[in-house]
Order: sequence, then structure tokens, then C-alpha cells
Amino acid sequence: MKENLKLENQLCFPIYALSRQITALYRPYLDKLGLTYPQYLVLMVLWEHNSATVKRLGELLFLDSGTLTPLLKRMEANRLLKRNRSDEDERVVEISITEKGKSLEKEAEVIPPMMKQHLDMTDQELEQMREQINKILAVTCNNIRQGK
Repeated sequence: MKENLKLENQLCFPIYALSRQITALYRPYLDKLGLTYPQYLVLMVLWEHNSATVKRLGELLFLDSGTLTPLLKRMEANRLLKRNRSDEDERVVEISITEKGKSLEKEAEVIPPMMKQHLDMTDQELEQMREQINKILAVTCNNIRQGK
């Protein structure tokens, strides 16, 4: 077998496995809030900005509108956010947080410190890892945009 085809030599596999494991660590905390991980991500953007267009949410979360739209509809049905079409351009949908969505922020404040505790890493180690992952993410997104 060729070395470059061994699972242990792949970059994609540990990233994939780590993503699944970290999401599993979040699950008990998010279950208490009645949220899925993607819903939590949307709320984090809205807690920071109060509103965003669907397009901007997609850019920030690396999700396409086909994935975002059903997610946002479920969140709207749960009264966590509101969706409104722009008066200037009906193709633009503005997403804004509701009081119910805002009320979850206080409860969610415990999640990041708990994740840090689960990972047993220093602030410096976490920052270095985040920088490396963001660098890889930027390069891969650029390559995809350029069709490489």
C-alpha cells in the first residue's frame, strides 16, 4: 500500500474525527438549551451582531443557503429569531434575534469555559491551534473559490 493512502497519514481524517468529538462534547450543554450545534453557531453570530443577512450568516459559518434556510426556519418556529425580507431587495433576507434567543445567551456563557476544561489545553495552545486551523480554512476556501 502506498504511504500517502494510509489513514494515519491523512490530515483530513483527524480533523474530521476531532470535529465530531468536539461536537459531541457540546451536545449535553446544548441539549439543556434545546439547541443543535448549528443553531448555537447562528445564535453566537446574532448575540454578537443582533442581526445579519442570510448571505452574511452563510459567509461567517461556511454554510450554503440550502443548509441555512431550513435551519433558520426551525429556529424561527421556535421563536429564537425572525426572518424578514428587505424592502429594498426582496432577495435579501435579514435575520434578527428575538428576546427568547437573547435570553439563551446568559445560559450559554458556561459553554466555552467547559469546552476549554474538556480540552485540557492552555490559552496559548488553544490560540495557536485556532490560528493554524483558520489558516488552513482560509487557504482551502480560497482554493475552492478558484476551482483548484
